[in-house]
Amino acid sequence: MTIAIDIIGRVDELSRPMLLPLAAGEVRAGFPSPAEDYIERDLDLVAHLVQHPSATYYARAKGDSMVHFGIYDDDLLIVDRALDVRPGDILIVAVDGELTCKQLGMANGCKALISGNAAYAPILLSGCDVTVWGVVTHNVHALRRGVGR
Repeated sequence: MTIAIDIIGRVDELSRPMLLPLAAGEVRAGFPSPAEDYIERDLDLVAHLVQHPSATYYARAKGDSMVHFGIYDDDLLIVDRALDVRPGDILIVAVDGELTCKQLGMANGCKALISGNAAYAPILLSGCDVTVWGVVTHNVHALRRGVGR
């Protein structure tokens, strides 16, 4: 399956929010525009990223099977166990007892777990013991090596 999952913790519902400044305006990814010189408000990343704190945990992705979905080795995944599973969702699942991260889709007319790397074949769900551990809602991906751990 080539992508392993390390469960690294749960959301602490009792911790105080860690407020970070949120810049007002937009940051354009195209042609630069003059920067706004003020802070709009403070932002609590947990409140922004976590819909169901008591059902959410963090996991670390290992491997290269989800790179075309933007999930890379060592990325931090935010996983919500309270969400209903829909086709196209990225899931943490146990397949025959082994945890993996895959997209729920179809292959050969059957429900399957799809890799984000053509080197890995879909996992057909018929005949497998599959337990969904949650829906990946966000991926925290470091753009600068050595930052975030």
